[in-house]
Amino acid sequence: MSSHLFDVLADRVLVYDGAMGTQIQAAQLVDADFTLSGQYSGEIKVAAERTEGKVLDGCNEILNITRPEVIEQIHAKYLTVGADLIETNTFGSTSIVLAEYGIENLVYEISYRAAEIAKRATAKYSTTDKPRFVVGALGPGTKLISLGQTSWEEIENTYFESFLGLIEGGADALLSETMQDLLALKATLVGAIRAMKTAGKRLPLFAQVTMEQTGTMLVGSDMSAALNVIECFPEVTALGLNCATGPVEMAQHVRFLAENSTRPISVLPNAGLPVMEKGRAVYKLQPEELASHHERFISDFGAAMVGGCCGTTPDHIEAVAKRVGGRKHSNVAHWQKVKALFPGFDFKVRTQEQAETLQLVGCSSLYSFQPYKQDLSFLIVGEKTNANGSKAFREMLAAENWDGLTELAREQEAEGSHVLDVCTAFVGRNEERDMRALLSRYNRHITVPIMVDSTEVNVMEAALQTLAGKCILNSINFEDGETRARKVLELATKYGAAVVALTIDEDGMAKSVEKKVEIAGRLLDLTREYGLPDHDVFLDCLTFTLGSGDEEFRKSGMATLDAIAEIRTKYPLVNSILGVSNVSFGLKPAARKVLNSAFLHFAREAGLTSAIVHFSKILPETKIEPEIWQVASDLVYDRRKFEAETVA
Repeated sequence: MSSHLFDVLADRVLVYDGAMGTQIQAAQLVDADFTLSGQYSGEIKVAAERTEGKVLDGCNEILNITRPEVIEQIHAKYLTVGADLIETNTFGSTSIVLAEYGIENLVYEISYRAAEIAKRATAKYSTTDKPRFVVGALGPGTKLISLGQTSWEEIENTYFESFLGLIEGGADALLSETMQDLLALKATLVGAIRAMKTAGKRLPLFAQVTMEQTGTMLVGSDMSAALNVIECFPEVTALGLNCATGPVEMAQHVRFLAENSTRPISVLPNAGLPVMEKGRAVYKLQPEELASHHERFISDFGAAMVGGCCGTTPDHIEAVAKRVGGRKHSNVAHWQKVKALFPGFDFKVRTQEQAETLQLVGCSSLYSFQPYKQDLSFLIVGEKTNANGSKAFREMLAAENWDGLTELAREQEAEGSHVLDVCTAFVGRNEERDMRALLSRYNRHITVPIMVDSTEVNVMEAALQTLAGKCILNSINFEDGETRARKVLELATKYGAAVVALTIDEDGMAKSVEKKVEIAGRLLDLTREYGLPDHDVFLDCLTFTLGSGDEEFRKSGMATLDAIAEIRTKYPLVNSILGVSNVSFGLKPAARKVLNSAFLHFAREAGLTSAIVHFSKILPETKIEPEIWQVASDLVYDRRKFEAETVA
């Protein structure tokens, strides 16, 4: 049997260890064990001098330095009873947590030593038939980005440093666990990927979120939003749940992952819900009960990795290992899907056939998932939160009326918008600063996803570091060649986002059907080069105003409709989008409403999947007088009647 974790994971169920903290508490350590002395050198000596012999009570990570043999003994207990995977003693090995003890300079050192300790333990128990692996695991820390308690930069940098220490210390895989905030999770994954690139190693990367008894993550994210965000990262090898609840409460979420995830699933529950006894939390779930739950997770839901979190002991893991350890994956259909989609666990969707099997195709906010495909409508992108198109938005932005801008966004939600197009580009103002300020509020208070509308790459990156969900970047084109488009696509793949692609090249905006389709093909060649799935590309065939009377644009509406139809046929998984109101620019409000409504109707018939539009001002054909509808239709299709024809 191969000893490479990728291969083993694809072959059989793996068993994680149980709780570290429970075992540390049982070790009956004394104050001296949590105290740094002057016997060390380098960064540890600096930390010792800074803490001045203080007892770092509660900092279990310091034991990697002061009592490494104790940590190794705990690992050995779990390995003895059959664990395949052991997590490093690094749950709080980040500058944010360690700063509470005055030892934030020890992030790398603690992580490196933790991996070394675990590696020594696995080396003693690994065999050809049963290799053991070290999972470098980091917890959520004590501050949440979405609540404004810390920054993306701080999270990414400290997780990068800690993951780098784990990699160089010998970890076989990396794990972001017990994650409570999707924005922080994204930052930790970016940090982990950066650490692997720096170390020159490609390791399995795992992600585990924590769903509270409320059914959501701590900040309110549901499982569909979490899965949508995690699967943006092709580097993530497996995903799942841990902590907060027992296996009973986790079952609904495990079922959802089994039905929708393209990645292997991990399940690490607590030993049931805690019960307070004599002032302390006691976990009542017995070892055989945990084993029974895991047997069901494996047989019914195809779980690939199982183990325990708070309250679980070596006895729990022994029962689990005896019951399911070494078992072949039982959910054959799930694993056939995973292997067919992603040979060798390369999670980039390369073909249309592969993408068609994905169920969660869409974007998300901090709170919920939004499918691109709407059963009874199209994907409605609200246009009022845009400085270029809304006077009210501009005025409130100039006055920095953030509450008013938030209320404006809520109004669009109430009107039925599925996504909000947000642009803060306003002459005389700092666009990046405004985008951060506005989106930090939208991230917390708006439940629909965001389309980031900017021509500046730095503004897009600022937005991506502020939004917890999977957003849409608007836009890329070839007006100045490929340089800027490539920069935007680098952001999309780094942070996990979809993109709008405009049919513009070095010669300008495409006007003919042939040119629109040609540029669309070129755009898709580039997005595919970056591994972006076709369904995450929104092609904008552009439309020009029909209200000017300019002869050059009389047939532009038809060209746009024909291009949408041809692209839909040629690239069936690609989404299409239009800024509908452009078609009526220059007309009076009443006429604009009618023409916008008619043009959107015809565009949808041609295959349009989404539109940037003020939805409350769109009317169905049945709400417009037939004669007026006919006038709008004639304008769109350039059905001109000349005086000679009328006389005849």
